[in-house]
Amino acid sequence: MYQEFINFIRKEFRTNDFIPLHAPVFVGNEKKYLNECIDSTFVSSVGKFVDLFEKKVAEYTKSKHAIVCVNGTNALHLSLLVAGVKSGDEVLTQPLTFIATTNGILYSNAIPVFIDVDLDTMGLSPLALKDFLEKNTVQRNGECYNKVTNNRIKACMPMHTFGHACRIDEIAEICEAYNIELVEDAAEGMGSFYKEKHLGTFGRIAAISFNGNKIMTTGGGGIILTDDDELATKAKHLSTQAKVPHQWEYVHDNIGFNYRMPNINAALGLAQLEKLDFFLENKRVLGESYMNFFENKEVTFFKEREEERCNFWLNAILFNNRNERDAFLKESNEAGVMTRPIWQLMNKLPMFENNFKGPLTNSEWLEDRVVNIPSSVRL
Repeated sequence: MYQEFINFIRKEFRTNDFIPLHAPVFVGNEKKYLNECIDSTFVSSVGKFVDLFEKKVAEYTKSKHAIVCVNGTNALHLSLLVAGVKSGDEVLTQPLTFIATTNGILYSNAIPVFIDVDLDTMGLSPLALKDFLEKNTVQRNGECYNKVTNNRIKACMPMHTFGHACRIDEIAEICEAYNIELVEDAAEGMGSFYKEKHLGTFGRIAAISFNGNKIMTTGGGGIILTDDDELATKAKHLSTQAKVPHQWEYVHDNIGFNYRMPNINAALGLAQLEKLDFFLENKRVLGESYMNFFENKEVTFFKEREEERCNFWLNAILFNNRNERDAFLKESNEAGVMTRPIWQLMNKLPMFENNFKGPLTNSEWLEDRVVNIPSSVRL
């Protein structure tokens, strides 16, 4: 039934072999920088590539500070901690996301509360957010509280799905009005812009992922973005076991974490960052090919909106229903073309099934229909 789609994907990737969903590409200075790193013997969390990678990512995103972490989930966790999230606090987020979003909240001993997404962004809906806050919250001593659970709502963590921007400027305004800290989950957003601003720069703090399947990779890794000097200093301190600088003594002034990215990963990341513009242009061409192919099909290609410049990290198509979705998933994967459904909603997982939530109509609709198709850089 879907052989035409599969043939087109094979034509785009020019192979009859297995086609992965998103594979890393190494066409720059990766081996050179890795050899330099190994020759220096500084392969752990201290070395020139760590500092240089942070500097270059900050410059690219136009952030004042960038703090590297072992992975994106750690970056989310640290971002929440330094933003002031405490045990028992609630964090508003979307149910349509990868589990790292909610895991980062749980690592902070906080409680995820699920708000619906917009159909045209797949990211947190400002209308749903505002409606939830109007109906379920009250202000006490300048802070926002859930009237039903009586828990403080300290933060809101929207996620930019597949590199597409949610309406983050509107979300930022709502968070400010309700005294809620905005912590952006821009894990999938490296190289994506919304209204000419890089994703992850709309609130006080944000996290990006450099996992092996992202548009650029450090193998495993993440980074925190912030313009706030105090948050940056605290995040870096906590990421290095909260160790107080001293010539020889081991002095620690807080419960810290071994979250600092190793120099060897930063070396890989620096080489990848140098090729990011090439990756972005290559993937945009693929996205446009998909868009043209699906123009008159019953299956819908998920498009970039006018106000954004998407990185086209993972291309997505929407089927009419779950049965069609599942039929395509079966046929494509059996044919050696890797495709994947969007994530199961977080509120349906056993860990979160009793969590507080608003109406999730759009999230449920998308869950039944969205499939990711091969999106790697083509050489």
